[in-house]
Amino acid sequence: MPDTSEHTLSTLLHQAGDVFTINRWLPEDGLRGLRSDMQAGLTVGVMLVPQGMAYAVLAGLPPIYGLYASLLPLLIYPFFGTSRHLAVGVIAIDMLIVAAGLGALAEAGTAEYIELAILLAAMVGLIQILMGIGQLGFIVNLLSRPVIAGFTSAASIIIIFSQLGNFLGVALPQSQHVYTLIWEAVQHIDSVHGLTVIVGTLALALLFVFKRWKPLFPAPLFVVALSILAAWGLGLDAEGMAVVGSIPTGLPRPDLPAISLGNARELMPTALTLALVQFMSVISLGKVFAAQHRYSIDPNRELVAIGASNVVGSLFRSLPVSGSFSRTAVNAQSGARSPLANIFAALLIGLTLLFLTPLFAYLPIPVLAAIIIAASISLLDVKEMRYLLRTKRVDGGIALLTFTVTLVVGIQEGVLTGIAASVVAVMYRISRPNVAVLGHLPGTRSFRDVRRHESAGRIEGILMLRVDASFSFANSEFLKDLILQKSQAADHSIRAVIIDASSINDLDTTAAGVLTAVSENLKKRGVELYFGGMKEPVMKTMRRTDLYDVLGEDHFYLSPHRAVKHLLEDWGSSEEYLEDVPGEPDLSKSEDGAEERAETTS
Repeated sequence: MPDTSEHTLSTLLHQAGDVFTINRWLPEDGLRGLRSDMQAGLTVGVMLVPQGMAYAVLAGLPPIYGLYASLLPLLIYPFFGTSRHLAVGVIAIDMLIVAAGLGALAEAGTAEYIELAILLAAMVGLIQILMGIGQLGFIVNLLSRPVIAGFTSAASIIIIFSQLGNFLGVALPQSQHVYTLIWEAVQHIDSVHGLTVIVGTLALALLFVFKRWKPLFPAPLFVVALSILAAWGLGLDAEGMAVVGSIPTGLPRPDLPAISLGNARELMPTALTLALVQFMSVISLGKVFAAQHRYSIDPNRELVAIGASNVVGSLFRSLPVSGSFSRTAVNAQSGARSPLANIFAALLIGLTLLFLTPLFAYLPIPVLAAIIIAASISLLDVKEMRYLLRTKRVDGGIALLTFTVTLVVGIQEGVLTGIAASVVAVMYRISRPNVAVLGHLPGTRSFRDVRRHESAGRIEGILMLRVDASFSFANSEFLKDLILQKSQAADHSIRAVIIDASSINDLDTTAAGVLTAVSENLKKRGVELYFGGMKEPVMKTMRRTDLYDVLGEDHFYLSPHRAVKHLLEDWGSSEEYLEDVPGEPDLSKSEDGAEERAETTS
């Protein structure tokens, strides 16, 4: 009798393996690459300390919350994630969306504002987990390349100008509108604090020098340490320069977010936007580094992984987190081999929270602003915008539209406008597909577009068309009008229309009904409708509709060549097309075409 306890344990482990991905990579890479992961994780952790604090300030929260967001989420992701190089944590664009979404609901930095930010993290995580469980990873395709390019470039400008007040040492209202920030700065020009500008400028210059000279050097941490020593030794806070001030010591305690249906309803648009933008960031980063290191990622598991990181993080006072491009690049360059690197980065953050937070009391606010500005400048991708405009104007137009709306109207509006424009562009292309009039290439059984191949000749009495799209409700009326129009345009000499269906991947009931109407309309004028090269899934739909019975089985052929040959033989034509092509077997020889029709309908 089998040992039931052993069987039960085996089943539980197998089921756990379906949920947790850590048992996939840990035995293979985790232990073997422990040293590499430790080195990479500590390197990323050193970057994350100043960046996390700076990005919390960008979101309108005290710096300590950036460190809280860099702890639990980094410990959770490795259990569920499929990317071996993704560096999890707070990022600038996410924090900009947080600030834009919460700014209208509460005053930045207040207790209510903080609770809303933590609730937002929980909501974003729940949305992502539900999307992952529902296998909705494909939704990320709504964020097309032009939308991402336009949104990211506009967001970088907004982020840079959002730090104008901290960089100049003046109190400016929180806003996602660049023109508002510039106008307010001009209004407060007399209040600009010279020492703050000098410190911020020096910090920014050092960050750029190190980025060009030693890209892997933890420049933000060096600049932070140097500025703290200078502020403490020279008493810069006494000269009127703002510093971080007292930071709580210790790890965050577990605490449920303050849940309110009213707040949840008001936060929902921001949560949905953030969930999509974060997923886009995680998947795009994951795919880049997975391709470089020859492994694959699972979009739906990534949704669950980043969602679980956000939900668990929110229970420990975390802000929304996703994947950072700069830290992921450093993670990979530093030798990371598995998600274990995130755990080592989190351990460094934990040590910082336990022992090092008092050291940051003298950290100058303009230095945090300089770190944010330096990171955001790299997001402004003019080269990508030019590429899109040069390669395809429609994509370039969508990118510019997303950029303009994001910059002028708002972040959420920009993302939604870009998605809507992408969908409209796709629907327009689907509704007006390319339809080629085909001619025969002499000496072959091939047909090509007569507009692009001078040697392709039309066969007398036959109009052959190739539809380069699926046949659906979106384009059925357009294709109907085009087929009828072209069949009448050749001095009424057309006796048959053959549709090369090899590029038709799908057919819906609306399109089938329209094709039935086309067939009946043509038949009234003495013109027959034939199909060649139809794919089996499309053929199955044909069989289930009236179209197959209306036309009859002798109107469907395995290839356009067979359809043409059948017609010419039936008409008693003496065209050279009927002669055998040297070197090509004639597969169409069968009595009345019965053989090929039987193959098509089998």
